[in-house]
Amino acid sequence: MIKANFISAKEASELIQDESTVCTIAMTLVSASESILKQIENRYIEEGHPKNITLVHSCGQSDRKDGLQHFAHEGLVKRIIGSHWGLQPRWMEMISSNQVEAYCLPQGQITHLYRSMACGLPGKMSKVGLKTFIDPRYEGGKMNERTKELEDIVDIIEYDNQEYMFYKEIPLDTVIIRGTECDEMGNLSTIEEAMKLEVLPAVLACKRYGGQVIAQVKRVVENGVINPKEVTVPGVFIDAIVVCEDPLIDHRQTSSWFYDPSYCGLSRVPNKSIQPAQFNERKLIARRGTLELKKGCVVNLGTGIPNDMVGRVCMEESVSDDIMITVESGIYGGVQSGGIDFGIGQNLSAMIGHHEQMDYYNGAGVDVTYMGLGELDGYGNVNSTKMGPRCTGAGGFIDITQNAKKVVFCGTFSASGAKYEFNDSGLSIISEGKIKKMVKEVTQISFNGELAREKQQEVIIVTERCVFKLVENGVMLVEIAPGIDLQTQILDMMEFTPIISNELKVMDLTLFNKEGPFGLKDILERGKEYE
Repeated sequence: MIKANFISAKEASELIQDESTVCTIAMTLVSASESILKQIENRYIEEGHPKNITLVHSCGQSDRKDGLQHFAHEGLVKRIIGSHWGLQPRWMEMISSNQVEAYCLPQGQITHLYRSMACGLPGKMSKVGLKTFIDPRYEGGKMNERTKELEDIVDIIEYDNQEYMFYKEIPLDTVIIRGTECDEMGNLSTIEEAMKLEVLPAVLACKRYGGQVIAQVKRVVENGVINPKEVTVPGVFIDAIVVCEDPLIDHRQTSSWFYDPSYCGLSRVPNKSIQPAQFNERKLIARRGTLELKKGCVVNLGTGIPNDMVGRVCMEESVSDDIMITVESGIYGGVQSGGIDFGIGQNLSAMIGHHEQMDYYNGAGVDVTYMGLGELDGYGNVNSTKMGPRCTGAGGFIDITQNAKKVVFCGTFSASGAKYEFNDSGLSIISEGKIKKMVKEVTQISFNGELAREKQQEVIIVTERCVFKLVENGVMLVEIAPGIDLQTQILDMMEFTPIISNELKVMDLTLFNKEGPFGLKDILERGKEYE
């Protein structure tokens, strides 16, 4: 009988070689192999090894404290190739201060690259990333000065008279994964994990290059206990297994709790136990954003206001059964968690793999996606990936926005210090934010307005005080909040002059109701999009 190779976390850390390429699989802190990651960090601090590794990851993998934060040491990692660092402050600091070579690629393209490498291809061809900062004619995904003079890891190719991005293969030496349990043969199940992720494609990609797979599990069970259909990775593909010694600390289901069966589909909670979001400017923006829905549409929620608020507004308005909400992690329906627990949800209707979800987003595309807003310029370009020294990265932003039929950007009009007051007359600005978000030219092109026009995408930008729409000649102001002065509180606060609609509307005052639903259910029942 084939037997699994069970080792300690310390022994696992000693398997990582200097100058090698290491891939980790997780999202936020979901499925992060904390026992192994901690030991790799400890070994580097104590011995100076492993050193100068290349770190590859598709998603952000931290809660601001743990996860890939353990690898954020100058010298341990020479090059990082990832998609998102918004919850990884040490990585953002290292990238901005040129302590590491840093490449940002779209999250979905990394998951698909694993699969392309697994089946023997030299890379991945896609239209995702064209005319954004990922495009080598712009920045090539290079996130700091140290990286600018280095080789491109993406190319532009032409096929059938059309341009495509080509994401080059990244040979993997080690892949670190996590499962809930394995049997004595090493067959691994992820039954209690809150996401399916892209575990198997990454494992098979590693095997294609003769690399090693190291897994962390919570427990070991007898052979035959795991249903074959519930095996995520067959044991023959796993070289070493670490059984977590302190699951309460190092094998948490997510950052905020150790284990809740309602987040992995093994139980459900009463919907009434999920409290509506408190009313504030974020909820107002989410409410206005939901007016872009229509019954039966499939929706994606990005990080920030979309994931934290839009889903909860839909629940409070009793329209969750009229639409299908999805998140890039692969979840469908239910009520989504946010913040450091982004990507999971309770009472889900379905869960598929991360890479499979990106197949849908890249191909058919969702009916409506809600995304965060960093900067907007007069051409309709949006930056949500690099704000001064904060290089958060793309995550799934580019994969999703370039193919969605409608894109709704949600964000406050200004940043850093803005305060608001809501009353029966609408909105009052108590103090303005220090940072303007409506700028002459965005710092980085995460979303290309020109390309959106070519593709005839519908693009809406929702803030607490006004709403813009992308039109043929630029950005049009189409709505203003009651209580807001057009000149002093909008136009004077912008570095570009928007087109002002001849039919400039005032936002519906019912959106400002602090208690109870505002009537979205009735709007969807009437079967007509908001006008």
